[in-house]
Amino acid sequence: MSEKKKKFRVSFRTILSLATFILILFVIYKNFADIQEAIRHLSETNILILILLVPEQLFMYFCCGQIFFSYMAAKKDAKKVSAWTLMRVSLELNFVNHAVPAGGLGGLGYITWRLKPFGATAGQSSFMYVLRYIITICANQLQTIIAIIAMLIFSAVPSSGLWVIWVTALLSVGIIAGIAIVVVIASSKKRIEWFAKTITKFTNWLVGKITFGNKKNVLKREIVDKYLFDAHEDLMTARRNKKILFQPIVWGILYSFLEIATYWIVAASLGHPELLPQIMIGEAIGSVMGAIVPYGLYELGMAGIMVSLGVPIALAGTVVLMTRVIVLSSTILSGYGFYQHSISKIGRKERAEIENES
Repeated sequence: MSEKKKKFRVSFRTILSLATFILILFVIYKNFADIQEAIRHLSETNILILILLVPEQLFMYFCCGQIFFSYMAAKKDAKKVSAWTLMRVSLELNFVNHAVPAGGLGGLGYITWRLKPFGATAGQSSFMYVLRYIITICANQLQTIIAIIAMLIFSAVPSSGLWVIWVTALLSVGIIAGIAIVVVIASSKKRIEWFAKTITKFTNWLVGKITFGNKKNVLKREIVDKYLFDAHEDLMTARRNKKILFQPIVWGILYSFLEIATYWIVAASLGHPELLPQIMIGEAIGSVMGAIVPYGLYELGMAGIMVSLGVPIALAGTVVLMTRVIVLSSTILSGYGFYQHSISKIGRKERAEIENES
């Protein structure tokens, strides 16, 4: 390798590392008031219960990694990996999803590049990434239904909170309809071709308008076709051999319930384990709100739903705020080092791959 190429690689690594570090500082700055508030509430918690978050969080990330790798193993597309490698990749992905202000898109680009050495194509990674969200969203709806039934049986829904039940029902219908539309489009090559043509044309038109014609063809039809057809082949394989979805679904359900358990452990450490149903409903609606506006609305929406279901506003705010700060802190502490180690190996070829996949 020439000296010029070495300098280029080092320069890119440095820029990427610096950009990530700046993003972390931004996230900390954005949440600094919440961090201070959470620290003040630590004296109110049962530390022995709160410590349960350590094994719970580690197992949750392990489940997340298993969604990807158990699917690849069932298809015999993946290289055999250790539990440590699986956990590490999952922690990296979790860190990227929190640090990069691009919703799930940052994580998709990163995991596509990260899973390539394990035998996954871009389309397969995308299919698994979408599959993970579909599984966890459906599991969320299951949790919500269980929570609503429990609250109705025990007459725990205040009259002022009945609207939450209706909103949750409508939300579930909308989510299921959305998933059905995605599956219908992805199940047919003709519909995929139509979608690829439409999305490519619309995206190029929109970017052209925004950039005053300076960028005209940011999406290339052949790349979009290959990407979507790869995902289509995985969907068809899964429909023909439904057994390969069994393990990812089980791990996905476990992962989704462990996300809820994080809030519940914090609530239990504050002496309120009875808040589990309110947490389940609040998290389901808050996660949808957070998908629309990533910063702040998730927590605000979740706390608001919990209050509507009869939880005192101070208690709801404390549970949600403390959980957010704990998860944010553990994400940075557990994932940043692994992420840095992975990008330290990035060369010119890998850089191009990440940019293309993103």
